[in-house]
Amino acid sequence: MQLAVIILTHNEEDNIGACVKSAAFADEILVIDDRSTDRTREIAEASGARVVVRPLAGDFAGQRNFARVQTDADWVLYLDADERVTEETGREMRAVMAAGTRAVYAVERVNVAFGQRMYYGGHRPDYPRRFFPRDAVRWEGLVHERVVSDLPVKRLRGSLLHYTYTDWGRYFQKFNQYTTLMAARRHAEGKRISFAKILLDPPFSFFRFYILQRGFLEGRLGFILSVFHGFYTMVKYVKLYYLQSRE
Repeated sequence: MQLAVIILTHNEEDNIGACVKSAAFADEILVIDDRSTDRTREIAEASGARVVVRPLAGDFAGQRNFARVQTDADWVLYLDADERVTEETGREMRAVMAAGTRAVYAVERVNVAFGQRMYYGGHRPDYPRRFFPRDAVRWEGLVHERVVSDLPVKRLRGSLLHYTYTDWGRYFQKFNQYTTLMAARRHAEGKRISFAKILLDPPFSFFRFYILQRGFLEGRLGFILSVFHGFYTMVKYVKLYYLQSRE
């Protein structure tokens, strides 16, 4: 049984080396690069990865589906460049493959924001489905893409570390990118937005992250990120509102 780790990149020179190193337990490391203009490709190849260049064009699911047919490995693990696989998780994946237990495996992802591991609020651990037999899945969705498969879903005991934000410039770059993509996705789906939702939903988003999900236990950073999540909700709605107003 062969395992390929697949990493999507765009200008990830600060992350790609450590990401590839954490995936050294795999038989193949495949990087699908969205025409990076920095040293991402050079660092990835120097670290032992094979790089294929393909423009993303805002279609994350399409990029992941393209990556899946660029390898002949039996199993695949999808990583983002800012994620790291722990040694224990790598060994567990090898054991699952050896046992031949075909399933879609979710793995705990612990978010590390500005150097702080987050266990509460909107950045508490989540369980993305990333590890599975290559021939048994497909990806759907423009942004926040998801795995579609007929296999049962199981959960690994191990975890990934997700270095989601390391500086505020990068944070706001992603903020702008994802609010634009979410607005475009909902507009394409025919979703409509009222100005009342722009007024009412952002405060509730803050309340949900900070109170209901106990973001206050993360201290000052928990408060700051909860406020920005409320603003994120407002910005994506505003972008959608003005997309529909053009009609």
